[in-house]
Amino acid sequence: MATRERVQRVLDRAVAEAGIPGIVAEVKDGDRTWFATAGVADLRTGAARRPGEHVHTGSSGKAFTAAVLLSLEAEGRLGLDDPVHTWLPGVLDANGYDGDKITIRHLLSNTSGLFPTGLAPEVSHRYATRSGILRHRFDAFTTGELLRVATSQPPVGEPGERFAYSNGGFHIAGAVIEKVTGSTYEQEVDRRVIRPLGLTHTRVRPLDDTGYPAPHPRAYSTMFFKDGVDPSTITPENWESMMEEPGLPPLDVTEFNTSLGWSAGNVVSTTGDMIRFLDAMSTGSLLPPAQHRQMWTTVPTEGSHWMPYARYGLGLFELDPEATGGRTLRGVGGSLWGSWLLVIGTSDGRHTIAVHTNTEWKTWDVMFQLVEAEFGVSVGA
Repeated sequence: MATRERVQRVLDRAVAEAGIPGIVAEVKDGDRTWFATAGVADLRTGAARRPGEHVHTGSSGKAFTAAVLLSLEAEGRLGLDDPVHTWLPGVLDANGYDGDKITIRHLLSNTSGLFPTGLAPEVSHRYATRSGILRHRFDAFTTGELLRVATSQPPVGEPGERFAYSNGGFHIAGAVIEKVTGSTYEQEVDRRVIRPLGLTHTRVRPLDDTGYPAPHPRAYSTMFFKDGVDPSTITPENWESMMEEPGLPPLDVTEFNTSLGWSAGNVVSTTGDMIRFLDAMSTGSLLPPAQHRQMWTTVPTEGSHWMPYARYGLGLFELDPEATGGRTLRGVGGSLWGSWLLVIGTSDGRHTIAVHTNTEWKTWDVMFQLVEAEFGVSVGA
């Protein structure tokens, strides 16, 4: 069976079996490109998904943050092993954190010991249930609020001890960028990443923005806890058992203030632009060699309740070569209410696939089936 047909079958199954309203895949393979879709962009009108849609990239924004900080290091304006308190004195003086021990590298590799920010009551009480998200979907978070949330719960480990995914670490990293440069985070991402790479359909979403440029799909969410669940009792171990039962109608969350993401993930882009971005990060065409090596110096993620078969670099991931039969596949991705993006490709930038669903992450099966269909790699087999 041809590769394109295999990918299309995965897309069709994702819609039929995984509760995904609409899914697209854009592929670059050498000089050839192609685009495939299944499902719909709009459940009300039945409009099809299409090339060039603007979508939220979720935690893919972490890689933009890492690229800016690596660019600043290349200029000699900071070091990745600088303690956070060198640049932000006092910001980590809460709940047992030590800003003299936590470094910028720890923030970017998710090894700082910061707790999972999404479990903070300030976040979960607003967005954990359908009723909560309807009340709070247009709330805006300031940088100061995000920094307070980042340290509002005790550490989950010592700095450098282990991988633990934390948006708060990247919020602190964004504040470091602003302190070092005197510019806004949004301006530095545009100047150091978006414009040099020619990402003409990409921007960091303004903090008061709640919509998307045309064209774009509608965004649908079913990522809610059951009625009556106390969000303060949710842990990385029990959260899946607390989710709503399947089969409830999706909630349209297209209009949404996503400032909660900020420097941990608030980039709007297209699948085509994100292919170009990952290719630049994979090949080192944006950063000097020393910084490129640091970006892809990875740490194991097993036991973290994050992506299986993965190792984490600085804002990006690599599939563990032991799970891919020695094949090097690099990626970036993210999920939030109403959106999931995955971009994954070979380290030489020659062969890349970008996938987007207009609902949040549902299952790793879709990702691994697409990797097998496009690259012939059975992950973990």
